[in-house]
Amino acid sequence: MTESAEFTLPQQYTTDRHSPARWIFSHALRQWPILLAALLGALGNAGFLAIIQVNVGKAFNLVSAPVFDSKGLTEITLIILACAAGRGVLQFARNFGFELCSQRVERNVRRELYTCLIGKSMTFHNLQPVGDTMARATNDVREVNFLFSPGLNMVVGSLTFLIFPLIAAPRYHPQLMIIPAVFIILYFITLRIYMKGLAPVTEEVRESFGALNIRLAESLDGVETVKGSAQEMGEIALFRKNVKRYKDAAVEQGKKEARFLPLLLFGIALAAGLLHALLLFRAGFIDLGGVVGYFGLLLMLDFPTFASLWAYSRISLGLAGGKRILELMNRENNLDQNALGYAKPMRGEVEFRAVTFRYGDGEPVLENVSFKVPPGQTVAIVGQTGSGKTSLARLINRTYDITSGQVLVDGVDVRDWNLENLRTNISIIEQDIFLFSRTIAENIAFGKPSATQAEIETAAKAAQAHEFVMSFADGYKTVIGERGVTLSGGQRQRLALARAFLTDPRILMLDDSTSAIDSATEDKIQQAIYAAAKGRTTFIITHRLSQIRWADLILVVRAGVLSASGTHEDLLRTSESYQRIFSE
Repeated sequence: MTESAEFTLPQQYTTDRHSPARWIFSHALRQWPILLAALLGALGNAGFLAIIQVNVGKAFNLVSAPVFDSKGLTEITLIILACAAGRGVLQFARNFGFELCSQRVERNVRRELYTCLIGKSMTFHNLQPVGDTMARATNDVREVNFLFSPGLNMVVGSLTFLIFPLIAAPRYHPQLMIIPAVFIILYFITLRIYMKGLAPVTEEVRESFGALNIRLAESLDGVETVKGSAQEMGEIALFRKNVKRYKDAAVEQGKKEARFLPLLLFGIALAAGLLHALLLFRAGFIDLGGVVGYFGLLLMLDFPTFASLWAYSRISLGLAGGKRILELMNRENNLDQNALGYAKPMRGEVEFRAVTFRYGDGEPVLENVSFKVPPGQTVAIVGQTGSGKTSLARLINRTYDITSGQVLVDGVDVRDWNLENLRTNISIIEQDIFLFSRTIAENIAFGKPSATQAEIETAAKAAQAHEFVMSFADGYKTVIGERGVTLSGGQRQRLALARAFLTDPRILMLDDSTSAIDSATEDKIQQAIYAAAKGRTTFIITHRLSQIRWADLILVVRAGVLSASGTHEDLLRTSESYQRIFSE
C-alpha cells in the first residue's frame, strides 16, 4: 500500500494496511520461526497432557485390580513423569515464543508508526490532537503487544486443548466423541457471538482513553492559562467527565465478559460427559479406568474455557488498538515528497500567481494574491492579526498546499520541486520557538548536525547569542529544558536565529521573531538580521517600523487579500490600509 506521508522515509519492511488484522498479521509473519516453535510447543504441551490423563486411567485400573502390578504401575509413573517434564519444556517454549514475538512486533509497530508520523505533513499534525496521537503511539501499541501475549498465547494454547480430547476419546468408545464434539461446535458459535458483541465495546474503551489523553495533554500544555484564569475546578470537572466515559466503557466490557457462555457450556459438558461414560461403564462397554481417563480428558476443556474469558478480550482490545493506529497511519494528506522533482541550486526568486488558499472547505484565508520577489530582496509582510500573513509565508515551503493558482520559486512551481531540497533551502524562525531537551550546541546545529563547534559559535555570535550562552557554567554543553523553558523568550529567539544562520538558507522567513527581544538587544539583533538578509531572499512578518522601513518590498495583507505593495515611502502616500497600521 502506498505510504500516506509527506516524506517516504525508510521502512523496515512492507506491511499490509488494508485491515487491522491483516496489518498485525503482516508484522507477525516476519516472526514465523518463533511462532512456529511456539505453536509446536502448544501442540506438544496439550498432547503430553492427554497422554498423562490416559495413563492416569490405566493406573486406576492397575491399582483397583485384584493382583497388584508394581512393574506396570512403575512404567506408567515414569511415563507420566516424562510427559510432565516434557510439558514444562514445551510450555516454556510456547510462552517464551509468544512473548518474544509480541515484544518484537511492538518494537516494529512503534518504528513504523513513528516513521510514518515524522513523515506526515504539517496539515496532518495541525489537525491531529497531540494527546490522541500519544495515546495511540503508547497505549494502543501496547495493546497490540498484549494481543500476542497473553492473548494469542493463551488462545493458541487453549485451542490445542480442544483437539486432543476429541482425538483420544474414541480409544475408550466411539460414542464418547459426541460430548467433546458438541462442546467444540457450541464453543465456537458462542465465542463468535461473544466477540461480535465485545468488538464495539473494546473500540469504545480505546476511543475513550484517547479522548481522556487529549484533555490531559491540553490541560497540561495550557496549565499556565488555566492557573492564570483560576479555572482549575472547571478543568477538573471536564477531566472527570472524560474519566467517567472511560470508566463506563471499561465496566461495559466487564459486563460482556461476565456473560461468557462457554463457562456454562463447560459445566454442562462435564456433567453430560461423566454421565455418558458411567452409562457405558454400566453397560460393560468401558472399564472404570476408562471412565477416569475420559473424565480427565474432559477436564482439559477447562483451560480453553477459562483462558478465553480474558484472552479474547486481549485480542479484541489489540485489534481495536491496531485499528486506531492504522487509521492514523493511513490518513490521507495532499503533500508528497516528489523525490524526482526539481533539485537544482536555489537562487531565491519567489512569485505568487493568483494564489487562493483555504483550510479544508472553509472560507479563503488568501484570495487571488499575486506578487514577484527577485532573488536577494527583503520583503516585509504587514497586516492585522488574522489577515493571512503567516499562511502566505507557509505556502512557499509547502507547509500547506495552495487551493488554486501557483507559487513559484526560481520560476518552478513549488509542487514540482523535490520537497526535501525545497525545505533545506528555506529557514523559518517563528514567534513561538521550539527547542529540544538537548544541549545548546545541539539545538543550534539541529538543521546541520555535521556543523563544527567553530561554525556553531560563529552562528551564535551573529545572532547575538554567544555572550549569554557563555554565561552558563557548561556553555554550549548546557542542557536546556523541554521547549527551552529554562531560557527567556529573547534567549530562545536568539538561538533560533543562530540555528537559521548556521544552515545558510536561500530564503529566510522571520515570523515576528523579535517580538520577545528587549530593547537593549534589539539594535544588535536588527544588525544581525540585516547582515543575514544580504545575499538571500528574506520575508519578515512584523509590526516593527524599524524592520519594515528597510525592506525592499512591503506587502500589505488585509482580510486575505493583497491590498497594496511597494516601498515604505510609496505606501505611506498611496495606501490607506498601510497608513492605518501605523496610526493604530
